[in-house]
Amino acid sequence: MKMLVTGGAGFIGSNFIRYMLDKYKDLEIINLDKLGYGSNLENLKDITNKYNSRYSFVKGDINDFELVSKLIKEVDAVVNMAAETHVDRSISNPYSFLESNIMGVYTILEAVKKYNPDVNLVHVSTDEVYGDIEEGSFTENDRLMPSSPYSAGKAGGDMLVLGYARTYNLNAKITRCTNNYGPYQFPEKLIPKTIIRASKDLKIPIYGKGDNIRDWLYVLDHCSGIETVLEKGEKREVYNISSNNEKMNIDIAKMILELLNKPLDLIEFVEDRPGHDVRYSLDSSKLKELGWKPKYDFKEGLKETVNWYMDNEWWWKPLINEKVLSPTPWKLKW
Repeated sequence: MKMLVTGGAGFIGSNFIRYMLDKYKDLEIINLDKLGYGSNLENLKDITNKYNSRYSFVKGDINDFELVSKLIKEVDAVVNMAAETHVDRSISNPYSFLESNIMGVYTILEAVKKYNPDVNLVHVSTDEVYGDIEEGSFTENDRLMPSSPYSAGKAGGDMLVLGYARTYNLNAKITRCTNNYGPYQFPEKLIPKTIIRASKDLKIPIYGKGDNIRDWLYVLDHCSGIETVLEKGEKREVYNISSNNEKMNIDIAKMILELLNKPLDLIEFVEDRPGHDVRYSLDSSKLKELGWKPKYDFKEGLKETVNWYMDNEWWWKPLINEKVLSPTPWKLKW
């Protein structure tokens, strides 16, 4: 089988490519990535050497219809992970988020419709399209109520996928995951930023009171969820991926400081970002009915993640600067 992964040089994409190539010896993967700020070919340095006969990289934008069409003609499956993903950046500069998360999805769908309508397409989305929820958990049938330019763009992309799938009978599915963590996550995200700043004895910025709640999913559990949807998911269906590891942001910071033997007084509360969702929670029963379940315990997964960042300064050091590690990145001009 031959697969196109868009955005494969990013955090989740690179972990997914490694996971799939390690598991399936007859699989070939083409990685299409424009190498924007969240992408890094160093994420796949080992894969390039290990699987050079089954892995290839193409630098390009998902908005390039001619390039996307050429690649889609060659493959049996497409996993679209290409997206602008950082909420704070979307508040400062929304346009690039709409360009990638809506128009990029449109370009992929047009190419599929015209050149390979039977291709197995999985579009990777986010729990943030639902907005926040004080009690209970969102199911795939709940309404979408995005709270930021980022999540609004992702919701728009989701609607395009469902609309095209119905109108043109495409074999397209959507996954919506909770917050991921693990190796190769860009340093501006909460967990790697906290690890890096704490390792340098810098203050740990926590928005508001730190009581915002997220459900944390280890990245390899996310990868296996996407794999399950590729193999068993029904066309025009949406599948939530979650692990029921709901934690307040302040507790995440405390756990990381404890693992690094750093004092809790490094924590510093900063001005909250606009429209900050209070709590995310997904019901992933639908995916579990297909045989999927998370494997990673949160405490062990977080410990592995902290150790990975401490052992791989060579990877993250070239990526950090004052903007990336800023306490309030939503205030910056990107």
